Amino acid sequence: MRQAATATDPKFTVVDSRLMKRVFYAFATLALLSVVISLVGKWFGHSIAMAGYTDDGSVRRIVIGNNVISVPANAIRFAQARRDGIASRLDLYLRYPEMDGYSEAARDDFNHTGSTKKIFFLSFEPRMMSRDMSGRFAPIYSALITQPGTPGPGGTTLYNFNEKSGYMNEQLVVGKRPGKDPFVARCLSGPNADESLAPCERDIHVGDNLSLTYRFPKEFLGDWPALEAAIVAETTRILTTGR
Repeated sequence: MRQAATATDPKFTVVDSRLMKRVFYAFATLALLSVVISLVGKWFGHSIAMAGYTDDGSVRRIVIGNNVISVPANAIRFAQARRDGIASRLDLYLRYPEMDGYSEAARDDFNHTGSTKKIFFLSFEPRMMSRDMSGRFAPIYSALITQPGTPGPGGTTLYNFNEKSGYMNEQLVVGKRPGKDPFVARCLSGPNADESLAPCERDIHVGDNLSLTYRFPKEFLGDWPALEAAIVAETTRILTTGR
């Protein structure tokens, strides 16, 4: 009868060595996969928690025409735009009156879970019209509204648009500015306004042949002179031209 293999049998040693190597490699692979899954899970979980936001404060330099806009990544609205280089448009979002981008401290404000609305949106793009919204009041808007207006927030006057204007479910907001064209904005009215985070819109000319459109909550109208001053000051800070 053939004797059973013993631990000193050479054949037994070879088989055992190969088996142990396979077991070792299997456990090493599992350990590596576990680390990878953990890292991916943390990254994916963080991405979900950020919901498209970033708290990266690194400055990006975006070129539009003859203008350079230097702004931190956490103020740039869309992830694909958070890079240096040439663009045809740049969309930002900021808190008011802090004038800062997303951060952990500002999370509730950007997620709109706070008690008040604080976020407004800005879009820089090449100028398409020779006049900004204030300059369009006398030659264009004044012919599209119904008189008289009604008193609005911050000393403004609210005008309804006539049926032929093309601006139904909107109101024109006009604020007097001594020695200057009036402050002019368009705001949604009715249910559309209640559902919108930023139902009011205004555009101004900035930089070298750029138009800046900013959209904001209707609650900001009560402080429109300070809002406009803050936006102009921030634009002056972040925008330079080649001239």
